[in-house]
Amino acid sequence: MCGVGGYIRHNKQTYPVEKTDREWQYILSGQQYNILRKGGTEPPFSSPLNYESRPGIFICAGCRSPLFASSSKFDSRTGWPSFASPLPSVSVSTSSNPLALLLTGLELNCSTCGGHLGDVFGDGALFPGTMAAKTKRRHCVDGYSMIFVPDDGGDEIRGDGPGGGRGVPKWMEGPKITPRERS
Repeated sequence: MCGVGGYIRHNKQTYPVEKTDREWQYILSGQQYNILRKGGTEPPFSSPLNYESRPGIFICAGCRSPLFASSSKFDSRTGWPSFASPLPSVSVSTSSNPLALLLTGLELNCSTCGGHLGDVFGDGALFPGTMAAKTKRRHCVDGYSMIFVPDDGGDEIRGDGPGGGRGVPKWMEGPKITPRERS
């Protein structure tokens, strides 16, 4: 799962890119603002970036800093884009609780603008055959917080743009209940 914990900026950390709340609201879509600035999360399987598999780089929708190489992306089947390892412009929160990484995850932020990206979990070993099995980490990222820039020079793909919402997998659907006719 991604976006398990609530995100409220309590620290006074400064970042290379600083904007007022009003400026962030102006440059980001409502969905991007909710995630990057308020720590929200998107519905699973709703971002087109969950399905993106071309070579390229995923950048921050707030400040355009490079976040993840497509070579570290894998299909975790969680409904959110997942990566085995980030680029240096991603920071991970710290916790004194040794179980936090496994149970609740640690927060991922853009080191350039401080935007909330998602969470990192210590369950990478559960994904054999992927780079996550080697790193022992799954970086679960809200697709709406990113933009994909393909290596071939094609059009950028916004994480909150069209092409997502392919629906949840069949195994996640609830049972089909048909009402009985009354006699």
